[in-house]
Amino acid sequence: MDGDGVPGSGSSDAIAHGGILHGGDLDAARRLFPDAPEPWLDLSTGINPVPYPLPPLIASALHRLPSPGDLARLKTAASAAYGAPGPDHVVAAPGTQILIETLPRLVPPAHVAVVGPTYAEHAAAWARSGHTVRMVDDPAEAGGAEVLVAVSPNNPDGRVFTAAALTRAADGGLVVLDQAFADLEPVEAAQPRPGLVILRSFGKTYGLAGLRLGFALAEPALARRIETALGPWAVSGPAIAAGLAALPDAAWRREAAEARARDAARLDRMIGRAGGRIVGGTALFRTADFPDGPGLFRALGAAGIYVRRFAEAPERLRFGLPPDKAAWCRLSRVLR
Repeated sequence: MDGDGVPGSGSSDAIAHGGILHGGDLDAARRLFPDAPEPWLDLSTGINPVPYPLPPLIASALHRLPSPGDLARLKTAASAAYGAPGPDHVVAAPGTQILIETLPRLVPPAHVAVVGPTYAEHAAAWARSGHTVRMVDDPAEAGGAEVLVAVSPNNPDGRVFTAAALTRAADGGLVVLDQAFADLEPVEAAQPRPGLVILRSFGKTYGLAGLRLGFALAEPALARRIETALGPWAVSGPAIAAGLAALPDAAWRREAAEARARDAARLDRMIGRAGGRIVGGTALFRTADFPDGPGLFRALGAAGIYVRRFAEAPERLRFGLPPDKAAWCRLSRVLR
């Protein structure tokens, strides 16, 4: 789940893709608040604000096409990081968004249930490929669906679904489990099995979203089909180099999980003092209801701080984590 689009999330103040709105569009923020101070503090995405400290890029990663051996090493590193049985269960892709687009093209026309509200590109991608899509509030309501799609932890409410529960609800159908926010959470790391595809986001966890790197975990036969559909050289040399550097670093992931959990708790306290009520989230974002959500959105925007708003729930705002002390102080001044 590479972007942060959720149904109705905003108006003209987010990146639009096929009519779906996503966070991170500071050009839109500047149009909404032309007198806001620069630089903007962008809290409209759920990306780790403290990126992985990549080593200097080897020039050959830019000068030549990635080799099959490069890709194989990346898949081996990913299988170890995500606990997959082996690299034959791993598909490397230029971000999970392309996997969200590709999977529906590999399935005959089907009835698809998407647990929502959630990242809107899931339902849109299945609908674009000719499937019949319906939104359900709970996996238990997916009866009759041949495909069940869920995000866990979910964006924007942080709900968690286990692979076992989703598989039971799917009753033999295909389960697509998007675990884009799972790496820094104390949740089950799902493992591929027949009828289950797991999506994992590299960019969100490691704060390197611009690299465009993500993974699908699936049974080898389905993994090969997905990989074939993506075509050759789907992942760039720099992205492979970054993945090979970061994925084996389990100590950094543990430290990042602890630090971001502390940050999320700090943000909860600030939101509470501002009269907000936390309604969900993860270690990388917090979602809250406020007595005057639109008014707070405007106050934040006027101060050059961009958060996510929800057209269907005007009282609701979603905050990413500030990256440093100055940013925390800047947010605190407005929330006070």
